[in-house]
Amino acid sequence: MALVEQNTLRCAVLGRCPSCGQGPLFNGYLNIAPRCTACGQDFSAFDVGDGAAALVILVVGAIVAGAALWVEFTFHPPFWVHLILWAPLIIVLTLTFLRLIKAGLLVQQYKHRAGEGRLAE
Repeated sequence: MALVEQNTLRCAVLGRCPSCGQGPLFNGYLNIAPRCTACGQDFSAFDVGDGAAALVILVVGAIVAGAALWVEFTFHPPFWVHLILWAPLIIVLTLTFLRLIKAGLLVQQYKHRAGEGRLAE
């Protein structure tokens, strides 16, 4: 894996500035900071929108649905067992993946210099 790819992955997982790798990417748990406290990189130009939430819904839904179907057809538990198993897992996976994917999308936007579409003049 190239050094740039390792830095990209490290910044996304640790929630660090994609420019310097030092300052925090988040201001709170899910709020993107306005700028990096270490290098001053402005994060306002980056907008992940609802992309992270949509991706989390698909990933967590696939994991939990697959696991719930396996448990149902293997063990045939009552409904309350499903509730006890899957409700906490959904909450934990959603909160974990939402921050990770949001950071990953922002770091990818920075890496690829993604911006708003512009018309050629």
